[in-house]
Amino acid sequence: MKSSDIEKALSELFYEWAGEEPGLILPLAPSGSRRIYYRLKSGDKSAIGAYNPDRKENQAFLTFSHHFHGKGLPVPEIYCDNLDRHVYLQEDLGFTTLYSYLLQKGDYFPDYLIRIYQRVVEQLAHLQVEGGDGLDYSVCYPREAFDKQSMLWDFNTFKYYFLKLANVTFDEQLLEDDIHRLADYLLQADTRHFMFRDFQTRNIMIKSGEPYFIDYQGGRRGALQYDLASLLYQAKANIPEDIRESLLEHYMDTLEKLIPVDRKQFIEFYYGYVFIRSIQVLGTYGFRGLYEHKEYFIKSIPFALRNIKWLLDNNKIAVKVPELKRALESLVASKKFEPFDKIKGSSSLLTVRINSFSYKQNGIPPDPTGNGGGFVFDCRFIHNPGRYEPYKKLTGRDEPVINFLKHHSQVEGFLNDVFRIVDGAVEDYIERSFTSLAVNFGCTGGQHRSVYAADALAKHLKEKYGVRVELQHIEQERKGWQN
Repeated sequence: MKSSDIEKALSELFYEWAGEEPGLILPLAPSGSRRIYYRLKSGDKSAIGAYNPDRKENQAFLTFSHHFHGKGLPVPEIYCDNLDRHVYLQEDLGFTTLYSYLLQKGDYFPDYLIRIYQRVVEQLAHLQVEGGDGLDYSVCYPREAFDKQSMLWDFNTFKYYFLKLANVTFDEQLLEDDIHRLADYLLQADTRHFMFRDFQTRNIMIKSGEPYFIDYQGGRRGALQYDLASLLYQAKANIPEDIRESLLEHYMDTLEKLIPVDRKQFIEFYYGYVFIRSIQVLGTYGFRGLYEHKEYFIKSIPFALRNIKWLLDNNKIAVKVPELKRALESLVASKKFEPFDKIKGSSSLLTVRINSFSYKQNGIPPDPTGNGGGFVFDCRFIHNPGRYEPYKKLTGRDEPVINFLKHHSQVEGFLNDVFRIVDGAVEDYIERSFTSLAVNFGCTGGQHRSVYAADALAKHLKEKYGVRVELQHIEQERKGWQN
């Protein structure tokens, strides 16, 4: 469905709920799926509109939401839906995710963040046990339970999109034997309760200091340990081990008030589920990063591998998986995915000069160093938000424009290709002690697409290499950012 058709369907749904047309409808940051979200507002009424072409997934989410909300659990209220048009409206829980707190924490894990996590694991236990009681599991999609078939699907993604693309050698039959043995062991745990499936910080909203849960459409019946493992061993969260252990104990304290718990047995299975969740995550990173070449996922691989290494080094897996262990240990030892040495980059002679410019106004900027060369990327083929009234006076630094580009244009694939091209030059220039590299992004007005692309590359190079970057938005600086 075209973006204009999605917005029309959501506007009509908003009118049905609120009795008035939305005065504002703006795309939100994309998720890792085909779902597209908008914020719709009119006066003091606000809602989050969702479009998802997968009817079965929508049915699961709506059924779960009505059930959980009816039990007073912390999930968004569903205002109305139109399954035939693949849209629904839900409660607007604000702008703050738990992930945004992680981005602010710096190098240590502050006490206030521990308190938030404690509240999250308390509410998780209630969602799993109380929410799972009486839930219609027949609507679960694609399977009713996180069973052996589900585990094998995850493992195959890991094998074919991570191990094989990373050129890890293994005996395929021995590897299959290991994963069947691991799955059979894990299914001995209590699997009678609701399993969120993707319980991580991007799916936890913080409103007035309290956590709310979203995006549980992949939920099904399963082991309690899986969701806790997903949260506490989320790769880039990088939670210190002592804090993980204290949160595990805090979770079990809450769980014991709801159901009987054998703590020793629970912990033994817990680390097994940490292991299989880590395997699932590496499979996703392999598909999104190594196969689709999305830089964000490639940069996340070292964090996931560190979790795997810790599990293996500390003998936390209660079942023997020798071939899987050998393959993973060889991968860790290879340091194949270790990040670039940023000290080397920051101490190099290289300066990368990045410009955004307007083809219509002044054209490709000259290179002030006299070296000539460099890269010029033409962004004019990318869907232009400047054609639409809400974005005309905004720039590529404004959130509505950024979300428009991510949802309704090819900008992400374009930037992934740009990163791969420029990264090769940067690494070569650092090794050869070159001093200058120019990268220019042009679009019609130098206001939206080229500004966003230039900012994205500057951030990428600083984070990955630590090199000096000089960033200039030629047209916007000429206008004093007044549009």
